[in-house]
Amino acid sequence: MANDRSSDDFTAPLKRLLLAVLVLCLTGTFLLWRIDSPRVERFRARVVDAVVPRMDWAMAPVTGTVNILQDFQSYQRIYEQNQELRRELRQMTAWKEAALQLEQENARLRDLNNVQIDPRLTYITGVVLADSGSPFRQSVLINVGSRDGIVDGWATMDGIGLVGRVSGVGKQTSRVILLTDTTSRIPVEIQPSGQRALVVGDNTAAPPIDFIENPDLVRAGDRIVTSGDGEVFPPGLLIGQVAQDPGGRLRARLAADYERLEFLRVLRDHGARRVSNPSALILPEDLPDAGEPPAPEPEPETPADG
Repeated sequence: MANDRSSDDFTAPLKRLLLAVLVLCLTGTFLLWRIDSPRVERFRARVVDAVVPRMDWAMAPVTGTVNILQDFQSYQRIYEQNQELRRELRQMTAWKEAALQLEQENARLRDLNNVQIDPRLTYITGVVLADSGSPFRQSVLINVGSRDGIVDGWATMDGIGLVGRVSGVGKQTSRVILLTDTTSRIPVEIQPSGQRALVVGDNTAAPPIDFIENPDLVRAGDRIVTSGDGEVFPPGLLIGQVAQDPGGRLRARLAADYERLEFLRVLRDHGARRVSNPSALILPEDLPDAGEPPAPEPEPETPADG
């Protein structure tokens, strides 16, 4: 215990002395560095030249720490830029998809505009809302209805050929029965032979051609158009081409793209004008008595023989 107390009595004054010396040195250094004198300036320069070059080992940890902080800040900036680029890439991907969809829709609309139809026919374009195709029924729903003047039985086309006919009209929507449906029976004309036939739907992509007048005059690749018989459809609408299945049966390779039905053109067809007054085709209508035969003139009297 005595030894510990004597050591404490010895080190305590030594610590106070060293602290006082350190304070005096620092104070002197501060005052020396603050003196504005040429001699003191030269002395300070010599001290700096002698001490600073030998302090690289002491500055190395500080320099390394500063470099690490700078690298971390650079990495953080790179990470933020990378995240921003990822966000922009996702936006660009969404814009690309939207642009592709718009391009496809634009192509469909251009195809619709390129279809050559009878100039006397007007039309309205509708968007396909739903495809209710099934093994037993082939139809689609479009977004035009009675408010747009749609009538049952009107023909619908895509950008190339005939798709089907309107069967069921609501106020805002209409149902279109496709040519491939089993209830579809379309009178057609096969060109160039002019043969009349029926395209009969059977729920396949290539419906058969039945009731051909002279099958020997029909060849694969012949053009199929509506004939207008029975006023089912306007004449001259493209349906497709004649094809032959492995069993030798003639079928219609449809021109319409049933895999991508997005827009349909509904043809306004109010039917052929029916003649209600046959005499109007023979005599001018401005004659009030055009329908009455003229009265016979009286025969001149012959004088009696005297």
